[in-house]
Amino acid sequence: MSAARKVPNSEKMGPHGFISSPIATTTSKDNPRSRESPAPAEAQMQAGAEGSGRVNRCCWKCSVMQLKKIFWGVAVVLGVCSSWSGSTQLAKLTFKKFDAPFTLTWFATNWNFLFFPLYYLGHVFKSAEKQSPKQRYRECCRFFGDNGLTLKVFFTKAAPFGVLWTLTNYLYLHAIKKINTTDVSVLFCCNKAFVFLLSWIVLRDRFMGVRIVAAIFAIAGIVMMTYADGFHSHSVIGIALVVGSASMSALYKVLFKLLLGSAKFGEAALFLSVLAVFNVLFVTCIPVLLYFTKVEYWSSFDVIPWGNLCGFSILLLTFNILLNFGIAITYPTLISLGIVLSVPVNAVVDHYMSEIVFNSVRVIAIVIIGLGFLLLLLPEEWDVWVIKLLTRLKVRKKEEIPEGNGDIVSGLPNKSRRTRPSMSSFAH
Repeated sequence: MSAARKVPNSEKMGPHGFISSPIATTTSKDNPRSRESPAPAEAQMQAGAEGSGRVNRCCWKCSVMQLKKIFWGVAVVLGVCSSWSGSTQLAKLTFKKFDAPFTLTWFATNWNFLFFPLYYLGHVFKSAEKQSPKQRYRECCRFFGDNGLTLKVFFTKAAPFGVLWTLTNYLYLHAIKKINTTDVSVLFCCNKAFVFLLSWIVLRDRFMGVRIVAAIFAIAGIVMMTYADGFHSHSVIGIALVVGSASMSALYKVLFKLLLGSAKFGEAALFLSVLAVFNVLFVTCIPVLLYFTKVEYWSSFDVIPWGNLCGFSILLLTFNILLNFGIAITYPTLISLGIVLSVPVNAVVDHYMSEIVFNSVRVIAIVIIGLGFLLLLLPEEWDVWVIKLLTRLKVRKKEEIPEGNGDIVSGLPNKSRRTRPSMSSFAH
């Protein structure tokens, strides 16, 4: 009986036995080796199954997260495009009744004070560890230095940016009075090229040939836009005002990076609210002077289109919120696309609302500036990614050719392998 029991075990542990199979491990009970040897195999299979499950779950989570980011990105792009083009068109309508671009700039900048309160509301609803407004304010004040927001810091680090903010918006709005909104919006897209040039000179950023090409496109587009309407005084002044606005915007961004570095969401919200405080304290006197000198004059406060002013301010506030905090839910590149997409929106509105002439020179200028803007959205390592992609495509093509030939060649070794056992058995 003992010999009879040993025979099946010896057969199962032989070359033809499925040691790694679950059936073999459950049936072979007598031999202790059969218990030990399948255990690592089982562990490997379980580990492999668990690992593949984890990979699948991770891939699923990554794909869902990417889809969410793309979905929110589309929503943010539409929000940026509509708010930017809407504010531009509403400003154009406002100037027909209320010809005061600096007063409109001052009024809209005051709404920046809402940045930090809105951020704090988001913090209360989103964060697990809730802080009081005072605690959150003190924590965000560390952005300005160890001593927080002192009077010295206010004048040295906040006041210059308040001046640049006011100049950027005033020059942009004043340009809307001179030229059509399509030209204003497309020329303002040149600010990204100016940011690159200033960053390359001041911050010593990495040199990229494609961005130099984009900057050349921007300059060429400005020249062609000037030529599109002829060298009239209004068009030349309007174009100069927009280019000045784009330059102030670029200087603002580069100086912010140079002096203050990068800011978290709470710090950025506090900084923008501080700009509103600076605007109320030190810029309020300028609209008053312009009113009494009758540079920006209105007969009575009843004449002021408060609906247009508030609508413009809300749209501009929405645009700045999406631009500064949209990166929390989507990709920065998608947010930038919203700005360039406002150009065709303004072009459609101008086509039906004004007497704009889309001649060949203007269309080419718009396309060149838009192309330059898109080139500036390319990441720094885009050339490395392109080389890797081309290398992978070449490797795949090389692998496909031997696989096709391998099916024909592999038939001969298979035949020889089949005949070898019969020859060996015949020899025995």
